[in-house]
Amino acid sequence: MKLAVLFGGISSEHDISCLSAASILRNLNKDKYEIYPVGITRSGEWFYCPDCDPDRVESGAWERMTGKVKVVLAPDRGMHGMVLLREGEIEVVRLDCVFPVLHGVGGEDGTMQGLLELAGIPYVGCGVAASANTMDKALTKKVVEGTGVRQARYYLALRYDFERNAEAVVAAAAETLGAFPVFVKPCSQGSSVGVAKANNLLELAEGLTEAFKLDTKVLVEEFIDGHEVECAVLGNLEPQASTVGEIAPTQEFYTFDAKYKDESSRLYIPAHITEKQLATVRQDAVRVYTALGCRGLSRVDFFVTHDSGEVVFNELNAIPGFTSISMYPKLFDYEGIGYAELLDRLISLALEEHNG
Repeated sequence: MKLAVLFGGISSEHDISCLSAASILRNLNKDKYEIYPVGITRSGEWFYCPDCDPDRVESGAWERMTGKVKVVLAPDRGMHGMVLLREGEIEVVRLDCVFPVLHGVGGEDGTMQGLLELAGIPYVGCGVAASANTMDKALTKKVVEGTGVRQARYYLALRYDFERNAEAVVAAAAETLGAFPVFVKPCSQGSSVGVAKANNLLELAEGLTEAFKLDTKVLVEEFIDGHEVECAVLGNLEPQASTVGEIAPTQEFYTFDAKYKDESSRLYIPAHITEKQLATVRQDAVRVYTALGCRGLSRVDFFVTHDSGEVVFNELNAIPGFTSISMYPKLFDYEGIGYAELLDRLISLALEEHNG
């Protein structure tokens, strides 16, 4: 099977994508797949990297390789693959499947999925609409409201309004939520990028100012005091939820660095919650996953409050991290599905979804 693994990308999560892809490349069964590593630079150039070992992908050294080949993914279904642009020579490689290991903008937001749909190539993960709706936290909120799953109360702030009357936006957000602290989150950045905690009106204004540098829409959310737990979901029309893992970050909250770079953050599998709470998280994870139309995989994040033990939905990540410290593969490993088998299942699900 000819499998292209896409990594890098134009988002602020470029480096994390390379870490995830390196782990995936190390664990793919070379007897089953003819692997085509395709790196995308921060400026959006695509390169096929033949004989690129995972260490080079992880370190970013792939960008300096002399043997890399310029490549484009053709939306032409007759080609059904990618076009290698060597000097004076064009080669078409027909692909059986694509594994987009691209976190954030340009990879997880439906744009890459749209290109792959046009090309008619099976791909791992959620489709166009589900990717777009899960990337945009405000759209996720609207869909989840219809499921009955408890989620943090929020105020949606718009850059247009903030630029014209910042004081009014800050006041409206504070009044809607009613108490501090609150969290400020750009709607479409993903993975805790640009997230800030605000303890008063001044910090709220500062958080919004910074967040609007990254996005035109920003969520201001109520603070949920509780365990940060995560559930991995795998499947298409009949998804299965893993056990639940718990994050114990050494930083004040689960920041981007804590999620991907800080190996001192502790992970507990299963989470330190009751059996009833664990069952609720798993049930709600599948409800959210299904309502958003997810396919293949997603990681669904929750809080379990310290005072009442209530389960509160936080967010869904359509292309979760696959690094050495990432929760998604660890959760299924606990369930007895090792990393290599998990990758096989994801590729099989991609083919199943494509073939209807």
